[in-house]
Order: sequence, then structure tokens, then C-alpha cells
Amino acid sequence: MNTIASTRLALLLLGLSTPALADDTPLILDPSVVTGSRSASPTFDLPYSVDGISREQISDGQLGINASEALARVPGLVVQNRQNYAQDLQISSRGFGARSAFGVRGIKLIADGIPASTPDGQGQAATFNLDTAERIEVLRGPAATLYGSNAGGVIQMFSRDGEGPPRIGAETLVGSDGLNKNHLTAEGAANGAGFVLDASRMDTNGYRDHSSARRDQTFAKLNFQPDDDSKLALIYSSLEQNGTQDPLGQTWAAYKADPRSVSTNALTYNTRKSIDHQQLGMNYERYIGDATLQVNAYTGRRSVIQYLSIPKGTPANERGGGVVQFDRKFYGGSVRWMQPIESAPGELMIITGLDFDQSEDSRHGYQNYSGNTLGVKGQLRRDEIDTARSLDPYIQANWALDRWTLQAGVRHSTMELDVDDQFLSNGDSSGNKTYQKNTPSMSVMYAFTPQLHGYVSAGKGFETPTQAELAYAPGSIEGFNFGLKPSESTQYEVGLKAQLNNTRINAAIFQITTEDELVVYQSLGGRTSYQNAGRTLRRGFELGVESQLSEQWTANLAYTRLQATYDSDFVSGGSTAVDKGNYLPGVPQTTLFAELNWKPRDWVSTAIEGLYRSKVYVEDTNSQRAAPAYSVFNWRARFEQKVEHWTFHQTLRLDNLLDRQYVGSVIVGDGNNRYYEAAPGRSWYAGAGAEYQF
Repeated sequence: MNTIASTRLALLLLGLSTPALADDTPLILDPSVVTGSRSASPTFDLPYSVDGISREQISDGQLGINASEALARVPGLVVQNRQNYAQDLQISSRGFGARSAFGVRGIKLIADGIPASTPDGQGQAATFNLDTAERIEVLRGPAATLYGSNAGGVIQMFSRDGEGPPRIGAETLVGSDGLNKNHLTAEGAANGAGFVLDASRMDTNGYRDHSSARRDQTFAKLNFQPDDDSKLALIYSSLEQNGTQDPLGQTWAAYKADPRSVSTNALTYNTRKSIDHQQLGMNYERYIGDATLQVNAYTGRRSVIQYLSIPKGTPANERGGGVVQFDRKFYGGSVRWMQPIESAPGELMIITGLDFDQSEDSRHGYQNYSGNTLGVKGQLRRDEIDTARSLDPYIQANWALDRWTLQAGVRHSTMELDVDDQFLSNGDSSGNKTYQKNTPSMSVMYAFTPQLHGYVSAGKGFETPTQAELAYAPGSIEGFNFGLKPSESTQYEVGLKAQLNNTRINAAIFQITTEDELVVYQSLGGRTSYQNAGRTLRRGFELGVESQLSEQWTANLAYTRLQATYDSDFVSGGSTAVDKGNYLPGVPQTTLFAELNWKPRDWVSTAIEGLYRSKVYVEDTNSQRAAPAYSVFNWRARFEQKVEHWTFHQTLRLDNLLDRQYVGSVIVGDGNNRYYEAAPGRSWYAGAGAEYQF
């Protein structure tokens, strides 16, 4: 689909969503969210870009495997499914996070109040358990800076509480490329306590060669009220992936010759990754007079071993090793006090809080060979203790006065990284670095009418380098790159929110300027080092439309236009000139998601989804082949039957209906020119489940 075609599709759905076609059937177009305001508020009344994704949107006709299934409907987000469970999704928000070679960076991930991002900003969306999700909230723009460093956006998932009569359920899902997922659940309430228990196993051969994976997830939640003025929830979750194969990226020639192909090195060194992640959390809320106290605490551990394809004999393998292994202990908590000010005109809430997070890695590196045997753990080449911690106080005010709504706050963000090098034969790389900055934000909304609100928002943020980005100094220098500075941003946003009968429209324009943008300096021999690159400029427009067209039809649209460019010249890798005006790699200029849903009866729903994404540059000079634009269409259906105590459901899904071949994601700045990761062709999925209610 070209840009003209994507525009026609947008106009078609906008035309369909006009009030003339709508009836009086109610639809929840204004969900309440807590992200941003810290207290439950309708999204329509909040002076910034925030969206809520409901339980039905997360689960209806979806696979429940990757967060990309739900997040594609949010404007401003780009979610690229790498089809590589060793590296997880790539998620960017208004360009933040696009440079990530693995996992999620630059975006704050939170699940039930527990950060899924480490203090240095590295996160993994795979820890989100979609089978238990009640809702997902997505905050973008200046207000996100109140969540601290590395918060170019905030994605927060909330699991459901156990409610109603106890019930048990089971379901199975099968599909293309050997996909199989089995899922067991039990939930409900008994003796004043709610419970949710969930366990699943997913197996896949993967679309590409050498990309099989097994993922086991468990989840347990107990929620109850110790007394009339308090609520308590205890939450446990785990993620286990053993021997997940890593197909690496592809060169353009290899992708065109065979989209399922992998690099020879992936097979030679048997590139793979194993993860064992467990965490326990507690959320406590108490009402004290008209004030509210919220306390959160968590702890967990994460063990990872990853076999890379760094060639035998290269300096990187001799010094740092081609096998990465770490055992992480993480813990933290937060306390928040929410105080209404009754003496003030209107409704004024003052919120003060303190967040503390720490992760400690016992990190080792080994050669990925032993003698002539490749792809095994060899000699120790790295041994260190890496500690990252943050301690952030903040204060925020939410004030509604007549037609005006004001939200303002400031956070003092601190991120400290300490390295204790215990492998001294190649020198002592020990050291520490502290980053800190005040990040203020202010947003003002005016209600022109009860159905039309306008707002402006401004804020300052900063993004620290992650531990992985600090790990290697430029060139052949051994040791951490403690000279890296954080990227600092100034953000502005102007928006309109409208409700027209059964149609909700959100529109926003924004501008983000950054200083000292973090970019790839050099990627060579398996090591990637980073540098600061002057200024960048991002200007964009977002449009979200949700409409109840009739009693049986609903439509959704999410459109993003983002111009993300370097705003100054710089030199990459010591010799490569990058010109002002070049586009940031990994950031498409146009993204469009559209969905048309038909529910003729209570027991059946079906929908068509369409996704268009413009071309994506893969490195800073923009001279390498950009990943081409593409459009895909998907179809899904869900059926449900109730027979006394039993509820049965079936799911059918066809992705990439037109069997288009396209690059689904890119690896920014890959030193081997393996930038491209192919997406599957036409794929089918079928599932069925049953639930018994006692």
C-alpha cells in the first residue's frame, strides 16, 4: 500500500465513523486510567495523550503471546515483532526506543506496579502475561517524563482481580510454523479473597530457520481487603525460556534469496538464549481520612545465558567472550501519598511519592568455543558485578477548576551505575557513573464544550545509556564507556479530544528536540559501542478514532506521521559523516492501523485488521537499503457458547491474508549489515477452550 492508498483507507474509516451512521447503543469510548494522573480518571479529561486498551481488545481473537497484538492500535507507537523470541519485541514511542537491538529501551514498562524495566532503562515486554491482563495503559509525550529517566513513553499493564464465583478453564491453540500453546487458569473469589492462577506453555518452530522457542509462564495473584479502609494484592509471576534459538538478522541479499534463511554463523555457533525470570510483588492501598496511601514493594531474580556468533579469534571474543551469562537480583518499591485539598476552589489533588529500584548483576563472559568445538562455553574472559540503582522523589498536582484542568509536577531522577571488575588480567574496568536531572512537566486542558476539549503540554526528560550501551568503549579501548552522556529532551504537545455521539476522536501534534542523542558509534566483531550525536528533531501528528457505527459494527483507527531527523551534523565511528537532515533509523514516517469489527450476535464477533508502515532506514547515513514500506491485512473471529455451568469458546485467525513478503523489523546499525528480519507470510491459527463455573 502506498501513501495515497493509506490516506484513502484513513478517510474511508473516518467517513464510516461519522455520527450519522451511529445509533444510541452505548460504547465505552472513555475508559479510566491511572497512568499520568496517578489516580483513576477518564482519558477524555486528561490533558495529554494516553490510551487504555481493554481486556476484550487484548483477548478477542488474539493469540495472547506478544504485546504487539494489542499495542498496534495505539497511535505514536511502533511495535515490531522480530519473530525472534531470543531478542523480544522492539517498541518505540515517538521515536524513543527505536535504536534497541534487543528488548525495549527508552520506554518505561510496568506490570501491576512492578517495573519491567531495570533502573538503566532496559526492559522486556515478554514478562507481560497477556492471559491475565485486565487492561493496558499507554502514555506518550511530555507527561511521561514524570516517570523518570528512560521514560520516552510509559506502557503499564494491570492484571485482573479475582472476582465472582470460582471457575477453572483450559484452552489450546495451534497454528503455522509449529505453534502450539496450552493454557490453564483458575480464578474467582471465596471467603472475601480473590484469586487468579494461570499457567501456559508456548512452543513454536519459528518462521525462520533456527528460531524455535519454548516459553513457560506462570502467574498467581491474591487480592483481599484486610479491613474496610484498605486493599492488598500479592502477585507472583515467572517466565522461563530454555534454549531459545536466535536466527540473527539477514543481509538484504540473503533476505531476498530466502526470507526464512539465517546467517551461517547462527548455525556454526548455535546462537541461542535461555531465560529464567521470577518476581514477587505486593500492592497495598489504604484510605486515611480523605487521603490515600499507596505502597508497592517487589523482589525477583533473572538468570540469562546467551550464545553469540562472535567469531573465534576476534579481539572481542578473546577479551570479553562470545557467551554472556548473568544472574540478576532486583528489588525496589514505591510509596505515594494522595491528598485532596478541600480548601482550594475546584478539585485539587497533591501527590507526593518516592520510587526506589535496584538491580545487581553477577555478569560473566566466556569464549564461545573450546578447542575446535564451537557454540559451547569456553574460557572465562569477563567477571564483574554491575549494579544499577535509582532513587526518585516527585511531587505532582492535579487541579480541575470550572472548564480548566491543570496537571503539573517535577521529578528528581537519579540513576547510578557501579562496576566492580573482578577479571583483572586485561586491566581493571571498575568504575561508577551517576546521572541525575530534574524532569518537570505541565499540562493544561480547556473544555470548549462538554464534547470538545483542547490541551497543551510541555516537559523535559532525559534518557541515560543502558548498561549494555556503556559496556564497551569506542575502538579497541578495553573497559566501560563512562564518557557517554544522557540524551536530554524538550517536548511539546498540542491536542484535541472530541466525543461525537458514539465516536471518540483524539488528535495531537508534537515536537521533541534532543541534545546528545545516543547512537551507534561502531558495531564490530560482536561488540557495539555508542556515542552522543548532537541534536535531533522529531515532529509529528497522531490521530486516534474509535466509533460505534451501529449496534453491530465498530471501527478503530490509529494514524501516526512522524518526521524524525538529525538536527546537526556529526561523525560516526570516527570517520563516517552523518548529515543534518538524515532520518533516524528504525523510525517509519507513517504508520496506520485500522480495524472494522462486526458482532451480529452476542456469541460471535469477527474483524478485519489492516496495518500500513512506510519504509524504515537501518543506519544513520541512510545509504544502506531501507526496509521497504508494507501493508498487511488480518482476519479474526471468536465464537462463544454457554451451557449451564460451562462456557466454550473458539478462535480462528488468519494473518497476512494477501501473503505479502516484507521485512517486519530491523536491527539498527548492525556491523555485519544484517539489518533485516523477515516477517511470516500467510499464517493460520485455531484455538478452543472451556471454562467451568462452580
